[in-house]
Amino acid sequence: MTLTVTVEDVHQMTPDVKQFRLAADDHTFEYDPGQHTMVHFENDGEEEARPYTAANLPGTDELVLAIKRYDDGNASVFMHERRPGDEIEIEELDGNLRVRDFDRDAVFVATGTGITPLYPMLKQYAEEGDGDAHLVFGERDQEHLIFRESLDQLRAEHENLDVNYVLSDADDDADWNGKTGHVQDHLPDALDGVDDTDFYVCGVPEMVVETRELLEDEGVDEEHIYTEGWESDAADD
Repeated sequence: MTLTVTVEDVHQMTPDVKQFRLAADDHTFEYDPGQHTMVHFENDGEEEARPYTAANLPGTDELVLAIKRYDDGNASVFMHERRPGDEIEIEELDGNLRVRDFDRDAVFVATGTGITPLYPMLKQYAEEGDGDAHLVFGERDQEHLIFRESLDQLRAEHENLDVNYVLSDADDDADWNGKTGHVQDHLPDALDGVDDTDFYVCGVPEMVVETRELLEDEGVDEEHIYTEGWESDAADD
């Protein structure tokens, strides 16, 4: 069963990521932050569907989706061609990625658009969590860091939140004096005891696999590592 939503506005977040605000008449979206909807579209006469995570918190008649465009990705190309006023068919939200325990500390690890499900989870934790939360977010360069302004504001408003950006292509960026390399290289900096901590990891499979291995080597029980990964160059093929 699908639901018809209307594109209310479109915002260019980075050179290749657009944010879409979708509204549904007489409907309230209820879901766990981190869960995704399925966007339906037509491709060569056939109906297809691809998952995209809501970047906003539940309880309203709107969904916010941040979608990166891949030239060979049918769904992302379809979405990047949408304009305000267009109607889209989507499904109710579902999925396994969500904050499991608000009494435990939480570490969130993301690369690229893997931040999309972790961002609302971090917002929810900021409001409901009783422990400390750390985000380690990796991108190529500053220009491609999505949600940066919102994450910085969230960090400023909540003393129990820590946000670290890691750039993999910052050699020529004279304005960058932060962390460089890969997120998993800096993850030990966020580890201040692992016994009461849950880990949420989302991004390209190589990072997800390496991060899981690193955490397990540090003594983290696999039951407290929650992951979601995809191929960055085939995210919606």
